[in-house]
Amino acid sequence: MTGITEGRIMHDKIENICTDSIIQHGKYNDRIYLMKLGQSDIGEVLQAIKNLVNEHSYSKIFVKVPIYISPQFQADGFFVEAIIPDFYSGTTSCCFMAKFLNSDRLMNIETTRLQEFSELLKVSHKNISASRKEKYVIKILDSSHVDKITELYKETFITYPFPIFNADYINMLMKNNQAEFFGAFDKDKLIVVSSAEIDKSGLNAEMTDFATHKDYRGQKLSIQLLRKMEKAVKNYGIKTVYSIARLNSIAINKTFINQQYKYAGTLIKNTNISGSIESMNVWYKYL
Repeated sequence: MTGITEGRIMHDKIENICTDSIIQHGKYNDRIYLMKLGQSDIGEVLQAIKNLVNEHSYSKIFVKVPIYISPQFQADGFFVEAIIPDFYSGTTSCCFMAKFLNSDRLMNIETTRLQEFSELLKVSHKNISASRKEKYVIKILDSSHVDKITELYKETFITYPFPIFNADYINMLMKNNQAEFFGAFDKDKLIVVSSAEIDKSGLNAEMTDFATHKDYRGQKLSIQLLRKMEKAVKNYGIKTVYSIARLNSIAINKTFINQQYKYAGTLIKNTNISGSIESMNVWYKYL
């Protein structure tokens, strides 16, 4: 798999490393992200990542690995940023770990947003009813909706860590059954979109890529979409759903809190989204 670029909007590469591990890396996020660790690569993937760091001088390495692998990374200077218990197949916990290679990456953390988020966590979980008008139809999207999907993403985000502005990329995810996209419509107009990246072997799914048209915000449509997504992935036997949400977006964090997701940790200065590298909160829920 390779990264896709479009015009002036650049994205980091997504590619295989070693035998069957998958990474994202590049100067856009200025990091290496080990997205999936292949079992046959456990002994060599860390050195392969180091080789890329030496070649490109990235400021952060970010890995998502089973907990039993974490001591190998801790011994090399990584620390745990977030943990999701029973993540893989409902039995093995997942560690999100980081190693910072430049002190500047740790500076200017969004302290104001961290304080706001801390106060938000003190609020009791509430299962909010997300009523919607009948004219708002929520459904699973297909290839006929790709242009509308990319247009809504372009209207919502200045930059994004993955090439969701690119129709070829969205089509590839759909064709390869790597993700299902969901949308809410006002008649023929797509007003909210999201995706579920499904790991059938690990029985988990990432609930991600939420975008709401500016004229329809504040109507709790993301909650409706999230509920639809949970029902859909549960049909695949998915046991754990999770999301990596912007610390700077209190609204999306509230969406997950209100839907009974649990806080797993914060990924510091992790993702280039809407024009700058931001910290991200990890949420999870068992279905």
